[in-house]
Amino acid sequence: MKLNNESLKNSAFWEKAGIALPRFDREKMIAATKTAPKWVHFGAGNIFRAFPAAMAQTLLEDGIETTGVVVAEGYDGEIIDKSFTAFDNLTILVTLKSDGSTEKKVVASVACALRMDRELSALREIFASPSLQMASFTITEKGYSLKGRDGALLPDIAEDLKTGPAAPKSCLGRIASLIHERYVRGALPLAMVSMDNCSHNGDILFAAMESVAKGWVENSVANAGFLAYVRDKSNLSFPWSMIDKITPRPDDSVRDMLVSSGLEEMQGTVTSKNTYVAPFVNAEETQYLVIENAFPNGRPALEKAGVLFTDKETVDRVEKMKVCTCLNPLHTSLAVFGCLLGYTRISEEMKDGDLVKLIEGVGYREGLPVVTDPGIIKPRDFIDQVIKVRLPNPFMPDAPQRIAMDSSLKIPIRFGETIKAYKSTGKNCADLKLIPLVFAGWLRYLLGIDDKGQPFEVSPDPNFETLKTALSGINLGQTGIFHAKLEQILSNSAFFGVNLYEIGLGERVEELFAQMLAGPGAVRKTLNASVS
Repeated sequence: MKLNNESLKNSAFWEKAGIALPRFDREKMIAATKTAPKWVHFGAGNIFRAFPAAMAQTLLEDGIETTGVVVAEGYDGEIIDKSFTAFDNLTILVTLKSDGSTEKKVVASVACALRMDRELSALREIFASPSLQMASFTITEKGYSLKGRDGALLPDIAEDLKTGPAAPKSCLGRIASLIHERYVRGALPLAMVSMDNCSHNGDILFAAMESVAKGWVENSVANAGFLAYVRDKSNLSFPWSMIDKITPRPDDSVRDMLVSSGLEEMQGTVTSKNTYVAPFVNAEETQYLVIENAFPNGRPALEKAGVLFTDKETVDRVEKMKVCTCLNPLHTSLAVFGCLLGYTRISEEMKDGDLVKLIEGVGYREGLPVVTDPGIIKPRDFIDQVIKVRLPNPFMPDAPQRIAMDSSLKIPIRFGETIKAYKSTGKNCADLKLIPLVFAGWLRYLLGIDDKGQPFEVSPDPNFETLKTALSGINLGQTGIFHAKLEQILSNSAFFGVNLYEIGLGERVEELFAQMLAGPGAVRKTLNASVS
């Protein structure tokens, strides 16, 4: 059986396969969305299909909403061709639960899926509709970039700023052109909701749109009123949000499970832009989405699908709770030591008593005393779920090697804010025992030699070459004082948020690093002694 509109009529097959079918009239939903669209989403990747699209389905099945989602892809159009159009815009969502069970359902809330490079005119008409309430985004933090690493405007952006909204080439230029369409059709109100996992995401999206609008006005390809429209929050809002749901790439074991139930053409593919797509998505059960309640044209009733709507300050506190205490520091701790100890799955690490004690100490003992409490989510409950449910989930194919990517950019936020909080509240930073251990483990990891003495590939990091040079000449089995080499790293607040020597932790990190360098097995020995 293939996944398409026609096959959904064979309810007996889907029931036997244990896959729930949508409980609403899809044809009516598509017609209603075409007549009066409410929600457009940019970014057709796996997180959209597993989370926002699934929430839209909940509202449709409960009779709360009658319209679905229009999804648009601006970076990798092959996603639309290969995982939407080929399957009538249907997706099989497989929820992988920590108790070993799975929940499978067909998500059918996407009314239409559009490639921005081919169907921008169709999107213009949607943006001209007074009924449109929200444009949401999961395009990754990189997707909002106007400039390259050299600080120069990206070529497509530079050209778009000169030529204006008529025929833009870049994804951001096309999005700005859609906003411009809404402006010229009567300056209609709209909420632009970034759901990407980056701090103050609404501000990042606003900055990108304002820059394009300003460039167009300066180049006389748009009038000054358009820039005023973008800046007027009563017309165009850019709410902050915090999203949390692990959605790995489509897993072969999930594909095999679906094939064994009688489904055909479940094979995933990799697009020319290296995006992994399939007719299904697999994701964990736990999910959080907190959004600043700033919607000048109203919004879908997403609170009835689990979204927490609040003020901007509370969104900020929720994000800090997650990123600085309750999830991300634990992830990085497992990533560093997982690579050193030869693990390839986070769930397998959670069977290691030393590693469980490590993240419990980093989270409960050293993080929670200074946690940012958002009020709407209890930090202890959040971290309980992370340690007891989410990380041990054996069906989540997440790897320490993936999480270790870009560690030099993550550590100052994931740990530095806790250290700063100790300082600002008068707590003794010397009481921190396990966070320095993670720092020392990270330096040991950067050598690219595991605890057995075997080389491994350090995950990509923009600062790796700089760090590698600083650590050059240090080898497994060496003894002695490493201060001369480590000082240039440990004193750099860009890597840790603070100068570790100024708060009394630099020497402790040096000591732990030396212990882990003693020889094969030294990482395990130091870890065990530190958490016992």
